Amino acid sequence: MKIALATPPFPKSIDDALSVIDNMAKKAANQDAEIICFPETFLPGYPLADHEVPKQPLTVLQDALDKVCKIAFAHGIAIIIPMDWYEGDQFLNVAHVVSAAGVQLGYQSKNQLDPSEDGQWAPGTTRRLFEVNGIKFGITICHEGFRYPESTRWAAREGARIVFHPHLSGSDMQGVKLTEWGSINSPYYEKAMMMRALENTIYFASVGYAMKFQESTTSLIDPQGKCIAYQPYGEPGILVAEIDPEQATGLLAKRFKPELYVI
Repeated sequence: MKIALATPPFPKSIDDALSVIDNMAKKAANQDAEIICFPETFLPGYPLADHEVPKQPLTVLQDALDKVCKIAFAHGIAIIIPMDWYEGDQFLNVAHVVSAAGVQLGYQSKNQLDPSEDGQWAPGTTRRLFEVNGIKFGITICHEGFRYPESTRWAAREGARIVFHPHLSGSDMQGVKLTEWGSINSPYYEKAMMMRALENTIYFASVGYAMKFQESTTSLIDPQGKCIAYQPYGEPGILVAEIDPEQATGLLAKRFKPELYVI
């Protein structure tokens, strides 16, 4: 199965983001990718000090999602599109999954918020798996994938062959420019990606923005914990890679004994 991991620049607006999604989905489909994943809250963009991102009403977000569905159908590729969303009176950080036929398959919410996000979103409360062309996958969003390994382990134990990890790390304003993937002197994020794959024996696909001062980059980790592909720091683009679902056995995840941790 070929997958595509998008590393776009920070969107200037929802219309700009939709234009990027259309362009990158088309390029990924032309390389025979069956699914493409975008970074955390790409619609309308993650709220950073670097970028002012107004909170959007549900009508605007629904219209944007409808357009993503049309893009998926037009190019025949499934799309994971992280975005702001409303569930009743709660404002959530989610990742919607759209099939290649343009059908909304549901979404995964961000359930473990970073402490800095408590005033921005409400935490979600459920986990679920998705399936595209017979391949089951899970989604864990940024902070919860980096610091709460249980989110990835749950998906692996439920049969996911790969977990997608839309995230944002770094800044366009200040920081250190990384040059070596997984360097001992770099932030821990890329090491955490390796562990999420290795400790569960599945693929882990972490997807981030292209920023001037990234703290990690878009990366694909195989079930043995090896980084098999990554996007150069600071460079927008699409990472298209082939995975072998049969290698993602979930062996270590399935050997976990939750009954030993019951209080």
